[in-house]
Order: sequence, then structure tokens, then C-alpha cells
Amino acid sequence: MPVQADDMARIRASFDFYGINFYNPTTVTSAAPDSPIPFDIVPTPGVPVTGFGAEWPIMPSALRDLLVDLKRRHPQLPPMIIGENGASFPEPATAGRVDDQNRIDYVTGHLAAVAEAIEAGVDVEEYTVWSLLDNWEWADGYTQRFGLVHVDFETGERTPKASYDWYRDLIAQHREEDAR
Repeated sequence: MPVQADDMARIRASFDFYGINFYNPTTVTSAAPDSPIPFDIVPTPGVPVTGFGAEWPIMPSALRDLLVDLKRRHPQLPPMIIGENGASFPEPATAGRVDDQNRIDYVTGHLAAVAEAIEAGVDVEEYTVWSLLDNWEWADGYTQRFGLVHVDFETGERTPKASYDWYRDLIAQHREEDAR
């Protein structure tokens, strides 16, 4: 679409929320003197990793720090929404129950990090786990599994994983607490 006369007025308008998709931090160091770019991306030392390996370190405190830093730098930001947060871990390709405790641990840690940010004054209105279903990962096809529900990509059969039951129960528990 071509530039319109009122584009700047629209851009200046306030917005309802600030959306964040967070999976992992990136550790950056200075590059070698002959590098064409001034930095190198390196593995984050001393932390566990997802099914993507060293490219995706698990560090929930980085989410908390991001949220708190955004609030500090931009106190006028509207409420924040975590639109995607999740992890891929190796799982069987065929249908069947998956005990994905590693995913439960990942989400538990990141929910705790969001709670810490809220306690520090950050207005977080929503948190969404990525993803409900195993799906086509844009860069890695069917090799990565993010879902709370296992999908047998050959048959299409769907089987809730342990994380599905855990997350359902967590939501129900919080609804009961909020109702009191």
C-alpha cells in the first residue's frame, strides 16, 4: 500500500497493548577484528537448552529482566501481552501419551518470571503458551515439537501430553482462586 497523507497521525496514535513473543535470550560478544559485523552470537553458558540445542537456552530470568527493563525505560507503555512463549523438546513421532516434564518445567519457570515482573510493577495482561498443537515449524518443518498436544504427523491423531493436563489444571486452579 502506498504512503497515505494521514499515515503519521495514525502512527502517532496510542495503542492498546505491547506484544512480546519470548522464547530465549541471545548471548552476544564482540566479534573478531576481521569480522564483517561487530558482534558474535554465542551459546549462553551454564544453562539448559531446548530441543534446538545451544541456539535456544532456557533462562526464564531473561524474560523477567526484559519485562522490567521495558517498564523502566518506557513507563508509558500500555499493558504487555506475552503472545508466545514455549519450547520444543525431542519427542516420539508416533501417537501416544508424552510425558513432557521438561516443557512443564520451562513454562513453570517462565510463568514465575512473569509473576516476578508483575510484582515489580509491570502490567502484564496475558500469557499464551506456544503452542496448543505440534505444528509445522517455519524453519525446521516437523522436526520440532512445541505443542501441549502431540500430533502424529502421519495420521493426524492428537493426544494431549502431560503438559496439557498440567496447564489445564493450573488454569482451573487460578480461576477458583480468582472466584474467591
